[in-house]
Amino acid sequence: MIKKLNIKGFTMVEMLIAAGISMIVIGSALSVYLIQHKHLLVQDQISDMQQNIRASMQELATKIRMAGYNVPTGISALRASNTNPDTIEIIYDSSLLDGVQIEHAMPEQSAELRCDGHDLSSLHDGDWVVIYDPNKQAGEFFEISHVQYDASSIQHNTMPLSKSYPKGSKIIKMNKIKYYIDNTTDPNHPRLMMQHVGRLPLIYADNISDLQFQYLLSSGAIVDVPPLARMVREVMINITARTNKPDDEFINQYRTRSLQTSVKVRNLGIN
Repeated sequence: MIKKLNIKGFTMVEMLIAAGISMIVIGSALSVYLIQHKHLLVQDQISDMQQNIRASMQELATKIRMAGYNVPTGISALRASNTNPDTIEIIYDSSLLDGVQIEHAMPEQSAELRCDGHDLSSLHDGDWVVIYDPNKQAGEFFEISHVQYDASSIQHNTMPLSKSYPKGSKIIKMNKIKYYIDNTTDPNHPRLMMQHVGRLPLIYADNISDLQFQYLLSSGAIVDVPPLARMVREVMINITARTNKPDDEFINQYRTRSLQTSVKVRNLGIN
């Protein structure tokens, strides 16, 4: 006699309930994954933002502290513009030349600079240097087109000087650096720019959205733009950085960080 097996399966209702529970579990797991993934991306952006703002602050503080180093009287070692974001231009001696001067008066503005007997090995074609007249306490930057090392002479064929300089005028290899925010090339990614004299601007740090300076003068006043560089005793810097991408959780869309510091200038007002 053959016995019938009592085999029971899942009902349709049970299958639907199991499928629903599975969907809930999978959906919860996916939601947790997406949240964690977003947090990781945000943390990466925050890390990049903090790195950018710290590097920018260190660069500005270091260069501002150098402003005016070995810069002769008559040449402004610091220029400020209240451009909101602000702009600053810093000049200081590179210490690469020592006692170099022209030994013959220039007959005309385009004449070569004859530095007989002086070592010009630290100069190269394309360098920007300053020629300075100590008697008039005035000078200017110009680009070297060619250095004749054997003859100890400097040519500047691409740009005549504003005047003919006398014998004894000094040749100084100075750094002139301008820092500003570029928020027009790509409004979604403002950048801190660094520009050396006569060169194209370079990107120093991405996603730096604001740069503000204030200047403590020898009189005790705090101003946005100093009337004279030699009056500046301290520069107060405020930098704001933001994340690379917007965040829907924030009203202004971007997470931001700000840093503030003050730099005492050691080389202004001492000449």
